[in-house]
Amino acid sequence: MTGGSSHARHLAEVGRLANEIRLSVEQVSYAYSANPAQAPLFTLEATSFQARPGEIVAILGPNASGKSTLLKLIAGALHPLSGRILLNGFVTHTLAPRIRAQRIAVVQQESRLLFPARAWEFVLQGRHAHGRSLRFESERDVMIAKNALAQVGAASLSDRWMDQISGGEKQRVILARALAQQPLLLLLDEPTLHLDIAAQVGLLDALRRLAAQNRYTVVVVTHELNLAAEYADQVVLMHRGRCLRLGPPASVYRRELLEQVFQTPLSVEFGASGRPRVTVLAGT
Repeated sequence: MTGGSSHARHLAEVGRLANEIRLSVEQVSYAYSANPAQAPLFTLEATSFQARPGEIVAILGPNASGKSTLLKLIAGALHPLSGRILLNGFVTHTLAPRIRAQRIAVVQQESRLLFPARAWEFVLQGRHAHGRSLRFESERDVMIAKNALAQVGAASLSDRWMDQISGGEKQRVILARALAQQPLLLLLDEPTLHLDIAAQVGLLDALRRLAAQNRYTVVVVTHELNLAAEYADQVVLMHRGRCLRLGPPASVYRRELLEQVFQTPLSVEFGASGRPRVTVLAGT
């Protein structure tokens, strides 16, 4: 009887985790305006989607489609005009900055180096949200930072200076700094920008593995159609401030829709994996 009830509890927990919503974006809108008396320069229309632990969501679209605005709203850096964004049931933009930094890690397109730093020192900055005031980092913080480097396959870079490593290596170290925050939610804005193909694949392979192992919820802004198709569980397709389609890549990647959004002739094919592959039809 005891074994049966234990098994039932285990199955119930597995079911709960499978259906757990980590991030909920609920009818969120926003408007930029240089002058309140004038019409908005840009409007993000009501957008909704949900994401679970371990999932990767790609926000996909051309320039000026609303991708980065939506990411800033999710991060709590902007307050929505309407709607709300919940992280484990808490409204993100109302969280205290310190709490928000503990739960949400943001990887920007460019991370400026304010002063010379070795890779492990740079990653250690991710522990600041967990520290106490007037307190230096502990041995545990250093251990977490070096473990984060190992998790992204960059342990060998630990003592290298940040201004002396390649672009792909730097992006791995920047991702490690985000992991050192030990967040629930990872937000990445064009993480593969300026990287060669090998570095792009290496970074996203690491991201997919880490999301699965540590149950991070990951939201990636990108305009890279094939990378999003290969690595994302869900795609939010944006165009001129509107979410045109939401779902798995196989359901979102329709030739006519993508041609409308990206304003170029395309072909969409599906391989044995069921993942779509997009090709630009040059000269047609």
